[in-house]
Amino acid sequence: MPQWTQAPEGSNWGRFGADDELGTLNYIGPAERQAAAAEIREGLAFCLSLPLDVPGTVSIHPRRKAPMLQPTCLGDTPYINYPLSNVEAGLQDVLSDDQVLMSLQYSTQWDALAHVGAQFDADGDGEAESVYYNGFRAGKDVVGGGCAGAHGSYAHRLSVARLAESCVQGRGVLVDLLRHFGPGRSIIGLTDLQQAMKAQNVSLRPGDILMLRTGYAEALLDMQTAPDPARLDQTGAVLDGTDTALLTWLGEMQIAAIAADNYAVENPHNAAGSCCYRLPLHNHCLFRLGMPLAELWYLRDLAQALEARGRNAVFLTAPPLRLPGAVGSPVSPVATI
Repeated sequence: MPQWTQAPEGSNWGRFGADDELGTLNYIGPAERQAAAAEIREGLAFCLSLPLDVPGTVSIHPRRKAPMLQPTCLGDTPYINYPLSNVEAGLQDVLSDDQVLMSLQYSTQWDALAHVGAQFDADGDGEAESVYYNGFRAGKDVVGGGCAGAHGSYAHRLSVARLAESCVQGRGVLVDLLRHFGPGRSIIGLTDLQQAMKAQNVSLRPGDILMLRTGYAEALLDMQTAPDPARLDQTGAVLDGTDTALLTWLGEMQIAAIAADNYAVENPHNAAGSCCYRLPLHNHCLFRLGMPLAELWYLRDLAQALEARGRNAVFLTAPPLRLPGAVGSPVSPVATI
């Protein structure tokens, strides 16, 4: 039985079952993967991840911290260049072993469906409660502890581990917004997006992962030796989450996910008043549709290769870490053409 009596308008709640935790990734099945494999013609592979210590010298999110690599230790002994002795055989191995502490959504990442919920009257009793996709509840299905080293934050449902178990593998389709609109900041609604798609002969099928190149991640990577936060803020296209036509279209197209090379995919809404959520596209995709979002992918090399060949589709493999309870994950996507 569903955990709700009423669902948000235009949502996918219940579409894939009362207990569904995959959302639009359900659109990728064996047939879609098999069709996606046909995009492999040359066997060329492209890494779509930034180095996971980027943003690095340019701070774009104060809560998210860069990776801290350390050796594993036994007592006070660090296991880096550590000699392992086999006295009887007269042999000695040398071992290095390490660990990392990092924010899971610091660099190239997936947002799980537990990342963004909303205040919504899912019970139909006239009082809104904090809920996530498919009616899963804050405090029950998504719980949390404190800060200062406390443990306990945990997504019992909708965690990024569910995405990993689905494998996130299928047909990725690139729309090169940088090529069409240039490197400056532009707000992209449905008309703009369809204009770029038509110019680049892009067509989408159900189950596709829509990849958006804006140039933001490329600029971020280039700035590691000469940071320029002011210029970065004016770099690259962002989707207009207040464009209701765009939001409706995303649901109608039955795409599996959106992966962008920028921060947040959309333009954060800062207008006064109560017309919109702070991140309306996140609300629509993660909360209503159950559509995972990915950010800060590196798409320059792939985009150049596809443009040279007059192509825009790839075989994409991009599973996150299978980390139970996590609401986001670093990822190293691979596109093969």
